Amino acid sequence: MKIVKIAAGILNGVGNGFRRLSPVKKALALVGFVIFIWFAGNQLIKNRTQSPSYQTSVVERGTLITSVTASGTISAGKGSNITTGAGGVVRQVYVKDGDYVVAGQKIAEISLDQDSLQKQTAAWASYLQAKNSLNSAKSRMNALQAALFKANQTFVKGAGTADPVYDDPTYIIQRAEWLQAESDYNNQAGVIAQAEAALSSAWYSYQQISSSVTAPVSGKVANLSVTAGQTLTQTSGSSSTNGTSLNTTASQTIATVVSKNNEIQAAVNLTEIDIPKVKTNQKATMTLDAHPDKTFTGKVASINTSGSVSSGVTNYPVTITFDSGMDGIYRNMAVSATIITDVADNVLTVPSAAVQTTDGESSVKVLVNGQPVLVVVETGKSNDTTIEIKSGLGEGQTIITGQIESTSGSNQTSGSSPFSSFRGGAGGSVMFRR
Repeated sequence: MKIVKIAAGILNGVGNGFRRLSPVKKALALVGFVIFIWFAGNQLIKNRTQSPSYQTSVVERGTLITSVTASGTISAGKGSNITTGAGGVVRQVYVKDGDYVVAGQKIAEISLDQDSLQKQTAAWASYLQAKNSLNSAKSRMNALQAALFKANQTFVKGAGTADPVYDDPTYIIQRAEWLQAESDYNNQAGVIAQAEAALSSAWYSYQQISSSVTAPVSGKVANLSVTAGQTLTQTSGSSSTNGTSLNTTASQTIATVVSKNNEIQAAVNLTEIDIPKVKTNQKATMTLDAHPDKTFTGKVASINTSGSVSSGVTNYPVTITFDSGMDGIYRNMAVSATIITDVADNVLTVPSAAVQTTDGESSVKVLVNGQPVLVVVETGKSNDTTIEIKSGLGEGQTIITGQIESTSGSNQTSGSSPFSSFRGGAGGSVMFRR
């Protein structure tokens, strides 16, 4: 009807002029008019019947990795101090800066002065006493364990009668003996823990006053500050325990040992949005401008939750240690890190573009028999490109991630949101809930 009205309007507008044309021109004009009407009608019908095209994807089951990114620089790692409380003359130094040592390896030898010799003798005696105390505590533990087993067997045997009398004196005594044996055994475990701590403390005190200075951990020696022939002087202090004043010998640092994995580390800054997601020992990957073709692995070593504010922005420093392959990495190099905050295995996932959330409700358009159907879904974890689907969809379903729109007057196409056709319009929207 619309085409007829258009034709009538054209004929009315040109009617007077058309009557003045010659027969040949009238024939040509009619042929042209018929061709125009046919072409216009054909295009109108085509536009009405043309179906929209969609960009699609498939619901997949797999692993979803979530992460945060940060940037920073390479810095030197923290080391373990090599200390001594001894006084005397350094007789020999066995290492130099940059040497690798193993835990317990001798670093230096000191000819102790008289005061240090006396303290060394006393420290060794204290160590032997602590060792004997621990052995005695362990022997006592074995005896209590045997007593507990015996008391338990006696109690179980007495209580295992067909009709135990709970107010019977024999039952009451056996139960009390079993409970007491159990209490004594458990208490002795605490005694052993204290004895072990005392032994460790006594050994440390002896090492601090010993003539041999050793490495506490394996790693690379740095900041060595003593040489052969140098005199070390004890620095005394005082402390109070239970009201008793004690003379102590302060330790002095003569070098540092940096463990291999802590020789260098990545120092990066995280925002207040990302910092709650990060925990120590989480895995990380790192890239450096100096090595564009390599990816390094490591783990989060420490998190500074105090943070610092600069220009109104709060940053939280995080250090990441390298697993291996640190050759050619030096201090102050630029580094970019990706910290893996969560890994979800065997979950359903869809592209982020397929999900729209409105008023707290998420939905996805599913292609059913060539027609889009809106389905409400429950989402889970997500990253920049992918979202976990907890319910509402099944593996293998075809979903719409975008709509391909034809550009008027050409064969070019352009993409739009897959939800644009569901925002009002004739017929409304179709939504399925599962």
